[in-house]
Amino acid sequence: MIRTILWVDDAIVLIDQKALPGKVHYLTLTDWRDVIKAIKDLTIRGAPAIGVAVAMGIALGTLHLPEASVTGFRKSFEGLCRAFAKARPTARNLFWAIERMQRCFAEALPAGIAATKKALVEEAITIGEEDIKINRRIGLNGKAFIRDGDNILTHCNAGALATAGYGTALGVIRAAREEGKSTHVFVDETRPVLQGARLTCWELLEDRIPTTLITDSMAGFLMAQGKVDLVIVGADRIAANGDTANKIGTYSLAVLAKAHGISFYVAAPLSTIDRSIKDGSGIPIEERHVNEVTHLQGVRTAPEKVAVYNPAFDVTPHRYITAIITEKGVARKPFSRSIRGLFEV
Repeated sequence: MIRTILWVDDAIVLIDQKALPGKVHYLTLTDWRDVIKAIKDLTIRGAPAIGVAVAMGIALGTLHLPEASVTGFRKSFEGLCRAFAKARPTARNLFWAIERMQRCFAEALPAGIAATKKALVEEAITIGEEDIKINRRIGLNGKAFIRDGDNILTHCNAGALATAGYGTALGVIRAAREEGKSTHVFVDETRPVLQGARLTCWELLEDRIPTTLITDSMAGFLMAQGKVDLVIVGADRIAANGDTANKIGTYSLAVLAKAHGISFYVAAPLSTIDRSIKDGSGIPIEERHVNEVTHLQGVRTAPEKVAVYNPAFDVTPHRYITAIITEKGVARKPFSRSIRGLFEV
């Protein structure tokens, strides 16, 4: 199984996703600032993986804080949390991880600074291990939606690389394969950074799952030909009513799937659900550098001075979603009620 990020000897070891698929290269990070940089430049990406990276990054930074006074230690810790909160705005797991590390800090601090540092490291490691277990439960809860012989369409990368390991959307596909079901996956290339082409295809081929790469604009044509049986995607943030933010292009797929009578599933852990946001209009959408659109692997493909709009995510209204698959079960319409019920299990 691919392990995206690990804590090893008071350092963070993570796979460099920018080097894939050409090279499998692991980086060892010993400075929390490098973790923030890795999150911002997509060396590590995917909401659950970002959550794990943030937890480990905060633990790493705390290890190197001076042990002067409890007051100074607390202030420095809060500064670390603020710095990580600015890394990327859309992924709910980033903020969920900060909140969890803050709770751990508050609970451990009465035992002293050294004990608090130790507790934060243990909490970060636990978050990473829990993520893999959660992904496997998502797979088990979602595999029934896949029939033997199904052709599945997915967008971006919601696999092991987007998590600590195993994956959310790809975790469902993996679970179905482990049960013995034969599947074939159509993978959107996922412009402009090509996470589908570079990462999802690499993962699926590593698992020897039959895979066909398509451009983002081909999906509707495939659906019209009857070549797609269902769509499964991940999520970066899900509102209380089920509206889902995911990689740009997801909304278009959901509309196409609805028009062709194809089921559209979202697979994500409960930590991706933000119940403080009523609907998708409240989800912050990150805009990234124009070079992602105007250049391909460092080569300019668009005219100089052309205006560029580069939102990294879009929001799929809940009416286009068939079900949301989580580790605690499956949410169905009406999502406001079923999502609330998942947190009460």
